[in-house]
Amino acid sequence: MLEMKNACQRCHRLLPPISHDAFICSYECTWCRDCAREPLERTCPNCGGELHQRPPRGHEPDRDTTALTRDAIVAQLRQGMLRSAT
Repeated sequence: MLEMKNACQRCHRLLPPISHDAFICSYECTWCRDCAREPLERTCPNCGGELHQRPPRGHEPDRDTTALTRDAIVAQLRQGMLRSAT
């Protein structure tokens, strides 16, 4: 899962996960659209990689559901309902 940094590393413009204005390199360095175009010319100054538009995230995963699922799996393992593949 992408780290989804919330600000441009150059101008500090806020870039929430739903933003269409964020650009990243393969190392997830994060830049706003304006900085990515000029002066960076779509090249990451940290690694020299090409900058691409970061995909926006629709919503954050429901942490309660994730926790419940994990807890249910642990409970099933304890009850011997699931067997590990060996």
